[in-house]
Amino acid sequence: MSGTDPSPESGHRARVAVVGGGVSGLVAAMRMRARCGRDAVIDLYEAGDELGGVLHARTLAGLPVDVGAEAFVVRRPEVADLVGELGLSHHLVHPTSARPAVLARGGLHRLPRPALMGIPADAEAIAEVADAADVERTRSEPTRGLAWDPHTDISVGQLVGERFGRSVVTCSVDPMLGGVYSSLADDIGVRAAIPALAAALDSGAPSLTAAVASLVGAGSDGPVFGALDGGYRMLVAALEATGAAHILRDTPVAAVAPEPTGAVVVTESGVAASYDAVILAVPANVAARLVAATVPGLADALGRVPIAGSAVVAMAWPTEAALPANSGVLIGTDEDFTAKAFTFSTNKWAHLRDDVQVVRASFGRLGQPVEATDDELVATAVADLARVVELGEFESGVRTPSLPAGGPVDALVQRWPSGLPSYGPGHLQLVAEIESHRPARIGLAGSAYAGVGVPACVGRAGRTARIVADEMRSGTMVS
Repeated sequence: MSGTDPSPESGHRARVAVVGGGVSGLVAAMRMRARCGRDAVIDLYEAGDELGGVLHARTLAGLPVDVGAEAFVVRRPEVADLVGELGLSHHLVHPTSARPAVLARGGLHRLPRPALMGIPADAEAIAEVADAADVERTRSEPTRGLAWDPHTDISVGQLVGERFGRSVVTCSVDPMLGGVYSSLADDIGVRAAIPALAAALDSGAPSLTAAVASLVGAGSDGPVFGALDGGYRMLVAALEATGAAHILRDTPVAAVAPEPTGAVVVTESGVAASYDAVILAVPANVAARLVAATVPGLADALGRVPIAGSAVVAMAWPTEAALPANSGVLIGTDEDFTAKAFTFSTNKWAHLRDDVQVVRASFGRLGQPVEATDDELVATAVADLARVVELGEFESGVRTPSLPAGGPVDALVQRWPSGLPSYGPGHLQLVAEIESHRPARIGLAGSAYAGVGVPACVGRAGRTARIVADEMRSGTMVS
């Protein structure tokens, strides 16, 4: 049987559905538009009334503030290239020279460097934050035999704890990974979360110290992070315009069912529509629900991806509030705090309006759902921030006073109940299982498969669009 050629030269008017209006869905729609042509029907189903998913801005003290992802890694090319493709390169900005700190052993310290995701390259990097015994354990690590099995996967916490000591995990690794994966190091697998480290160990690195040092030394001297001076909403708007999909807002999908030459999408209101291909750009647990009745093997595998919820409290403080000069503070997991991190956005980004100081507090990890009310979360964020302010001496060497008694000028809470997947040990095998159950012409995009950051999601969406378009063109049918 001949394929459904998605290219505009074929004369066939392709029909494609994308479920999910986050960055993955928007990029997938744009890439399918490029492959299928301007006459193709591309329907994008979004359960809510706004596009962007975790690329979401809200108004705080009259200022638009990103309350999901706020930056991207520029050393990966996907987002930087996309920004250029969309004509937004002149809006690209990088952080100021303000440095992050870590709260450990009851005080504020510079973030351990050199390090890879908080894993130190030498003992001196964690001398201020780890227990003295673990500093010495880290120093002697290269002299102890390393039993690394290239055929298995273990957690980052187990690896670092055994080689360097548990205080290195709680004071350095947990704070870093908690911001990326909303999980503790004990819940995160080495191979999926830090593949370069796994590859170095597989290749025969004689110690964890040597493996980390080889990777830290290979890094670029340029900026690590980037953002857009108008926030992520600029990227969302440009993707919507370029993809030119038919956006179906407030249209939650109830089910997706394979058909011999595509798939059918059924909305919660009972409307069914057939397509040549469907891309599911939603969290793994949502995708599992959509295919549960029709592709149970896929649904079962998708349902085994752990999902970590989180919440962000954004606060606007008056300019006279004596906040730390840091770009942010990560909090060690053995400290008596509820917040896991603070971002001092006004310190971090020079383009932000400076008549208020914007601070973001982050809450929630895998297995630690955010159950407090909004008022309780704001109160906790203020209380934890006050303790951070009272803890230390900052760049000036002068101890800062307490926060203003009147509290923040404005505050808001953004919850992400299905915020991030957790890449536990064996995650790569789970993704392979998911792929083995995927019917042809039903693509999977999002953060559950090949990285949780925005660049990884952009890259995955592009690859998914290419695969699905190739399946349409080759006549690959659903079995």
